[in-house]
Amino acid sequence: MKNQRDKLHQYQKRIRILTDRETEIARECLRRDDIKHAKLALRRKKYQETLLANTDKSLAQLEILTQDIEFALVQKDVVFGLQQGTNVLKEIHREMGGIDKVEQLMGESEEARAYQEEISDMLGGKLSHHDEDEVEDELEAMEMELSGRKLPDAPSQELQQRRATSAEHDSSKRPTKIRAERAEEPMLA
Repeated sequence: MKNQRDKLHQYQKRIRILTDRETEIARECLRRDDIKHAKLALRRKKYQETLLANTDKSLAQLEILTQDIEFALVQKDVVFGLQQGTNVLKEIHREMGGIDKVEQLMGESEEARAYQEEISDMLGGKLSHHDEDEVEDELEAMEMELSGRKLPDAPSQELQQRRATSAEHDSSKRPTKIRAERAEEPMLA
């Protein structure tokens, strides 16, 4: 097609040369007062110009056709790329094992998480309320230490005995609901 386009360009050049020559012939005939031959030369020139216009139209159509073909080739490459991409995705999905394999892995993960929770619950249940209180006191002491507050000095024996008496007195005053709530609190491992 590109060769055909080049031939049309050469043909246009020849027609332009002929139209220029016919114009010169018409002028020469007018100088000699030969009107009949001058009209004939102008008619041939007009015919050549019509051929030139038709050649321009053919050339334009050829250019459009060339562009369409080039675009179709690009589309073909795009479709081929899409096909290759689809094949790669299918291969990856096949290697993954499909939806069933993914569901199986999700189920196994859930089972492992449930098993770990069960172990944590079992370990957490071995601490008594007294042990839990000690853990909370230790945590509070660490928080105070990290925040920069100084812990109070340890009380003397006499003070501890007073507190024990006071604590017994206070615990008898506490409603049983609070004690029941504390017993229901989960113990952390």
